[in-house]
Amino acid sequence: MHHHLLLVLALLFVVFLLVMLAQRIKVAYPIFLVLAGLGISFIPGIPVLHLDPELIFLIFLPPLLYEAAWYTSWNDFWKWKRPIALLAFGLVFFTSTIIAYTSVSLIPGFTLALGFLLGGIVSPPDAVAAATVLKGMGVPKRILTILEGESLVNDASSLIVFKFALAAVLTGAFSMHQAVGQFFLVAGMGIVIGLAGAHIVYFIHRFLPTTPAIDAALTVMTPYILFLAAEQFHYSGVMAVVSGGLFISWRSHEIFQTGSTRLNMLGVWTTMIFVMNALVFVLIGLELPEIIHGLGNYSIADGIRYGLIISAIAIALRFLWIYPAAFVPRWLSASIRKDPSPGWKGPLIIGWAGMRGVVSLATALSIPLLMTNGAAFPQRNLIIFITFVVIFVTLVVQGLTLPFIIKLIKLKEIDSISRSEEQQAGIRLKLDELALNLIDNHHLEKVTENELIGFYRDGLNTSITDGRKHLESLECDETELAEIHAYHHVLLEIYAAQRKELFKLRKEKFFSDEEIRKAELQLDLNELKITGHGH
Repeated sequence: MHHHLLLVLALLFVVFLLVMLAQRIKVAYPIFLVLAGLGISFIPGIPVLHLDPELIFLIFLPPLLYEAAWYTSWNDFWKWKRPIALLAFGLVFFTSTIIAYTSVSLIPGFTLALGFLLGGIVSPPDAVAAATVLKGMGVPKRILTILEGESLVNDASSLIVFKFALAAVLTGAFSMHQAVGQFFLVAGMGIVIGLAGAHIVYFIHRFLPTTPAIDAALTVMTPYILFLAAEQFHYSGVMAVVSGGLFISWRSHEIFQTGSTRLNMLGVWTTMIFVMNALVFVLIGLELPEIIHGLGNYSIADGIRYGLIISAIAIALRFLWIYPAAFVPRWLSASIRKDPSPGWKGPLIIGWAGMRGVVSLATALSIPLLMTNGAAFPQRNLIIFITFVVIFVTLVVQGLTLPFIIKLIKLKEIDSISRSEEQQAGIRLKLDELALNLIDNHHLEKVTENELIGFYRDGLNTSITDGRKHLESLECDETELAEIHAYHHVLLEIYAAQRKELFKLRKEKFFSDEEIRKAELQLDLNELKITGHGH
């Protein structure tokens, strides 16, 4: 056990080094994760690590889904609910069905239930992969919202398909009519349990005297509690986690009212999700040699061929679905035509951004080893191998080419959305005006009595005047963008130098560590205002 743990930690460290390399050469890190998984499998004499498949499903999927729900904007999600629903439900069922029937005719010995199992695993694209590739590419807000919303809900819909197909394989019975009815019951009751559980969690966070550490710990526990509560009643734990996550995210401003709580949670979740992503690919690397060895009657060439064909089908089906889904509703509804047309460029990027990732891999690894009668689960190793090939093809090929396609077609914002700098300046101005009104209406007598409040009020007046000028210049002068970027670059350089100075001060031991940590936190907050690195 100690040897295995040490091996996993060492491999994780190697993966972290690869991620650093990915950041250095500006390549999305999920691409390096899948390459790392493949590389680990080639290490000679690498021991095989056996993990309970149910444990993989339980440990990895609830927090991955909850984090995706947490960072989904409910307002944006609701605004683009039609294209999100068409992709997250329609495309998932369409892809699962076509892949199910294709795999039956393509792979000898494959049953329809196994086909739906494979279809459920490989049908949902991954939010982390798409967001990482598209980061800083100037992609329209609508496209990012649709991709994030799709990957949140399609994880839920595809996992329900997976569960039904798994039950069909284990029991040997499958009725499409019965499955459709059960789907709505299982999904609907999962949402009910998720929202009920989220209200209880909301009450605990909101009204009990929690600390930042307790709040962070509770947010880690919440997806597991919601998932297990729904599964206990044989409803969809996945839908419970997604619906609960969306509710808590929507009410987060009421629950987490201090900066220390939010920063603490941000650190906990960013680290946990990153490590989980890396760990899943380390696990597939450790299991891949045994999976290949257990392919049975199929050769590695067969597995790769099946994987490439299913990858091509999954990519083609996405384009086949996306263009009609983008334009047919516009032809049928005048209210939809009020929104600017996505043109051909938007659907092209959404189509090519359908990269599979960690959720598909974790789901494939969660297939049980044995049937209920004790026999080996049919084609388990082949399904996992095909899944890895699909992830490899979509992540590496689509992930590496997507930035070039975006540059080639010169994608521009299609909706009337203010630039980020303009919105930030507007928010800052509103907050300063509110602070000035509060002082003038409730604390005016203290301005003359308390010098500090007086200085603060004068500073607000200056800030409001400067802010209005800055906002006007942003609205009319595009060239100011270069000045802002240069200004931010200088500030970040200053903050980096100040951090080094704080490190020197800590070594000199003239100031207490606690006070130096407070100064570091302030620098972090200042940097956060510029970089916006939260997700």
